Amino acid sequence: MKILILNGSPRKNWNTAMMLKEAQKGAESAGAETEYIDLFDLTYTGCRSCLACKRKDADRCKCFWKDDLSPVIERIFEADALIIGSPIYLRDVTSQVHGLIERLHFCALSYDDYSNYFKGRVNVGIILTMNAPKIFYKTVYKRRAKEVAKSLKMLNGSVEVYASCDTLQVSDYSKYSMAGFNENHKKNMRQKQFPKDLKEAYLMGARLCIV
Repeated sequence: MKILILNGSPRKNWNTAMMLKEAQKGAESAGAETEYIDLFDLTYTGCRSCLACKRKDADRCKCFWKDDLSPVIERIFEADALIIGSPIYLRDVTSQVHGLIERLHFCALSYDDYSNYFKGRVNVGIILTMNAPKIFYKTVYKRRAKEVAKSLKMLNGSVEVYASCDTLQVSDYSKYSMAGFNENHKKNMRQKQFPKDLKEAYLMGARLCIV
């Protein structure tokens, strides 16, 4: 069992990364082989429409653009499961995650009949983190989260989403112009809710090994 874990946050040691590392521990506890990648360490863009993947003699489900993302795409198609984590920026996942999904889709999409070239199965877990409270996620963000999840159905596996809400943004709010947030509330959520979120991430990682 191989599980690829992708961090779509620019922060390597904060909320999203912490959740993903717990998911990694959960997967490894179930016997999976894991690989963890920080997408912000890679140099890449979204699809450049070079159409190399649409050539009649091209290998299918392969991106031919020479950058850091192309080999990652190949490893996704070879994996048994994929876990993607992203903070929510402007009601959506980060641009790095957008670029990844764009490239992943395009190289597997047939321009003959719009079918899916990929015939394997990769189960997917999506971890979202956000400063917004849970009620705002449910009423505003959740619809977009469902669209992201639906887009990853092209990997032919199960797709599940977990949202960690009302997260702590910084350890010391006094150093920042962030008066719109209540530091005491954020720290209380960090102490009481975030450990529960970490546990759920751990369980997700373990669960994807058996789905």
